[in-house]
Amino acid sequence: MGVRTVFYAFFFFLLCMRVGELLLAKRNERIVKAMGAKEFGQAHYRWIVLLHVAFLFSFFLEALMKGATLSSWWPFLLPLFFAVQLLRIWALFSLGVFWNTKIFVVPNVIVQKGPYRFLRHPNYVVVVLEIVLIPLLFRAYITAIVFSLLNAYLLSIRISAEEQALATMTNYNEIQKRPRFFPAK
Repeated sequence: MGVRTVFYAFFFFLLCMRVGELLLAKRNERIVKAMGAKEFGQAHYRWIVLLHVAFLFSFFLEALMKGATLSSWWPFLLPLFFAVQLLRIWALFSLGVFWNTKIFVVPNVIVQKGPYRFLRHPNYVVVVLEIVLIPLLFRAYITAIVFSLLNAYLLSIRISAEEQALATMTNYNEIQKRPRFFPAK
């Protein structure tokens, strides 16, 4: 298999994952709205969508401009990427119908299983790691740096909005007083 074929297959895999996530998010949106969910953070959501589309576009172009060749670190980076995908799947399955790309809060519902027992926002950890790992796999260093900084800024807004929403509609603040990285008692 040629170098470009590997790159195109990897990029196609990324696109399929994103499309699948969007379809799942749309389905979950209908379900949680029927459960009385309220949406928060609409003002910044379009910027998150733009960031993720621009990230994929930038990665694609920069990697192709550099010959779409794998980094010499790929034997370390690729397994790490797949480990991150396992964390994504764990987070998604743990949240079930409550997982979404938007911020929806169902009154008095907080998921505290799976990785959410240990981390407040494991799905955002996944996104942070992906925005570094994906470009590094194909030597797209500028994309890794620029989009890591942009993502950090947007996540600071999003996490704040999400935590405020959870605090408004659930006992989130009480739950977050518990220690992290240790199983709940």
